[in-house]
This record gives sequence, C-alpha cells and structure tokens, in this order.
Amino acid sequence: MSDDGARLSEGSSEARAAAVSDIQELMRRKEEIEAQIKANYDVLEGQKDVGMDEPLVDCEGYPRADVDLYQVRTARHNIICLQNDHKALMKQVEEALHQLHARDKEKQARDLAEAHREALSRRPGQDESQGPPQAFARVNSVSVGSPASFAGLQVDDEIVEFGSVNAQNFQSLQNVGSVVQHSQGRPLNVTVIRRGERQQLRLVPTRWAGKGLLGCNIVPLQR
Repeated sequence: MSDDGARLSEGSSEARAAAVSDIQELMRRKEEIEAQIKANYDVLEGQKDVGMDEPLVDCEGYPRADVDLYQVRTARHNIICLQNDHKALMKQVEEALHQLHARDKEKQARDLAEAHREALSRRPGQDESQGPPQAFARVNSVSVGSPASFAGLQVDDEIVEFGSVNAQNFQSLQNVGSVVQHSQGRPLNVTVIRRGERQQLRLVPTRWAGKGLLGCNIVPLQR
C-alpha cells in the first residue's frame, strides 16, 4: 500500500472509530430515556394504575381524591416529553448508522481496489505453488445492525482469513474469539469466499445493541 493509501486508511479508521463512538453515546442516551419512561410509568401504576388516559375527576366532575393528581400529571407530562425525545434520538441513531454503513461501503471499495492493484503488481507465478486459499469457517447468521452486517459479512461466507487467523493456524473458534477480544474498536481484515469469489472486508469489533462484539455466528468448516 502506498504512503497516501496508508494515510487515507488511517484517517478513515479514525473517522469510523469516532462515528462508532457517537453511535455508542446515542445508544447510551436511548437506554437512559427508556429507563426514565419506565420510571414514570411505574409512578402511574402506583397511583391506582391510572395510566395515560384514565380521567382524573370523579363521576360528579370533582378531582379524584384517591390519587396524587400532581404526581400523575407530572408523570404523564414527563412521559410525553421523553417519548418525543426518544423518537428524535432514534432518528439520529438511524441516520448515524446509515452514514457509518455508507462510509464502510466506501472503505470496502477502496480496500478491494487496493488489493486488486497489489495482485496485479505481483511477479508472475509468485503464488503458483501455494494453490487456492483454504477456508476454515463459515458464517451461518448475521444480525441486522451489527458490526458484522456493516462490514458486509453475509450468511454462507466462507472465511479464509480473520485478522491473523487462517487455515494454517486455526485450531478452534477460540482463536477467532481471542482476535476479536484483542481488536475491540480496531479494524480487522477479513477475507471470505462468496459464491466462488474472494472478498476483502474490514470488520471492527464493537459494542452494539445486541450481544457480543460482532453480531454474527461462525462455525468451523468440516473438511
């Protein structure tokens, strides 16, 4: 890779890490708002379970004496405001995820172009003795909105390289798990075979809304 390409890759990685950090902060705020909404609903439930719509006057039109009207009105007002905040925040999350996905697609295209240039620049016959790349694992599920999804991994992709793990040194999925744990927040080069074609992907293990750092399931290939 050229010096210009290396600087571009480093800048892209830093920008992606910043975008991921922003999304994590948005998700943290989302969880806080949801907790506050639940707390206010708990207040309503504790007041004769009045909910959001039950009347606060009796059959004669007088304020109900069996509930704390101030608490109920305050909780209802808070819930409405928090739900509006939650809706606006989820729109921000959606936009940030779309931007991150677009950035990853651009990065993937640059990586593929760079890999193609490097392949063309190799000496003829350089890799003839090595034979075709061997896969050691297969992707059998990918969660929507996960780091694996944004990296472009797909079900039935056969993994040839996962960071430093390849068919020669792969012993168990613990090898992959160790690489993931030590690469949190940093990009990993992942090479897969998809429908007979080799694909270069860039995967960043990251905390997200689901479990784990990848959001996909990998199984060893039985040869």
